[in-house]
Amino acid sequence: MGIEIERKFLLANDDWRGLGQPTLMRQGYLVADPVRTVRVRIEGERAVITIKSKSTGISRGEWEYEIPVSDASELLARLCEQPLVEKTRHRIEHAGHTWEVDEFHGDNAGLVVAEIELDSEDEAFETPAWVGREVTGDKRYYNSSLIRLPYSDWKDSA
Repeated sequence: MGIEIERKFLLANDDWRGLGQPTLMRQGYLVADPVRTVRVRIEGERAVITIKSKSTGISRGEWEYEIPVSDASELLARLCEQPLVEKTRHRIEHAGHTWEVDEFHGDNAGLVVAEIELDSEDEAFETPAWVGREVTGDKRYYNSSLIRLPYSDWKDSA
């Protein structure tokens, strides 16, 4: 079993733009409830199915397997909850860590978040100047929540 330890932040400014290589992603959920999620994602020319357990603090179990892109396309179209989550991910190296900046599209347009994966919950890391307020644990920002309650429905109260 893999463990995902992740923290999520809003962006303070646009200084991150142009720093990372962009990858278009489309993802959907076969299961999205508080105890587990099963996600299908196409990222560029690669597709994966990911199973995640309930979060405990900022950690949760994670299992990810590569699948054929044609299978992922069919699962996204036929079995995943709609609408899909579409975003462009920018992977940015900073002070020994990889930051993933996700710029959302469609009903979630305008939402941009930065995530960092850590090896332990208490691992120290340097925060880039373009990273703003932390939103780790705020369920509104979970990708699995954005399919049911898109950013366009609540952005004015964020």
